[in-house]
Amino acid sequence: MKIEEIKNGIILKETMDFNPVHIFECGQCFRWIKEDDGSYTGVAKGKVINVREEGENIIIDNTNREDFENIWYDYFDLGRDYSSLKIELAKHDENLKKAVEFGWGIRILQQDAWEMLISFIISSNNRIPMIQRAIDNISKKYGSEIGEYRGKKYFAFPTPEQLSKASVEELRECKTGFRDKYIYHTSNRVVEEGLDLEKFLDMESDECHRELMKFKGVGAKVADCIALFGIRKYDSFPVDVWVKRVMQEFYKAEDMSLPKMRKYGMDLFGKNAGFAQQYLFYYVRELEIGK
Repeated sequence: MKIEEIKNGIILKETMDFNPVHIFECGQCFRWIKEDDGSYTGVAKGKVINVREEGENIIIDNTNREDFENIWYDYFDLGRDYSSLKIELAKHDENLKKAVEFGWGIRILQQDAWEMLISFIISSNNRIPMIQRAIDNISKKYGSEIGEYRGKKYFAFPTPEQLSKASVEELRECKTGFRDKYIYHTSNRVVEEGLDLEKFLDMESDECHRELMKFKGVGAKVADCIALFGIRKYDSFPVDVWVKRVMQEFYKAEDMSLPKMRKYGMDLFGKNAGFAQQYLFYYVRELEIGK
């Protein structure tokens, strides 16, 4: 990969295994919005950037080399050799091989643990447009203003301290639905107990999963999503209806409970279960396999 600095942005040349559609549409993030020109504008790490693909190059607008090296290199997981990872996963079985080929440009973003905690609480039994709207409402009302980009104002995701000032009723007004009380209790618990979610990075996966499930509104699937997308626990295996379907369709899993299906997937794919889950999830959802 070669980096070239341009006016108000950078070009990543010869970038392997990076497709914006695959990355931003595979269910791992909610603050990346597709623009009319096919690019994606996202809010992360208190910044606003736009990402687009031009031939074999990736253009990141509204940034500079320093921010790329200090923020975006890790955020886009560019230090990981996804080519080797995909070769390893493809050896597992023919179905996973097809899934890897289909979603070849997926990279698991290294997102903020606190933001993932609240975002995936909001995601519970919810549709993506509604999740995005609720997160946007919360950010506008309680987050700090970042600035304007392409004529639109953007706001950072609120800190625990900022969000803890919201009442249950005010959170409901942000279109969070029944999850309002979960967000309220979680925000206040984090502040009152002085919890640092970055410390979850040092926990073993099982301990991390148990601790996450102590938050109101966090079940096994939500805990796995937070662990995988915000806390770098790549052996996590979130199970929703699509994943359960693929495990039954491709891997002859019985009609077991979601927690048992989670363990089945973790045992089957081992340390790379999270990566396998993402490729399989994107593959079956996009092609509506088994529907």
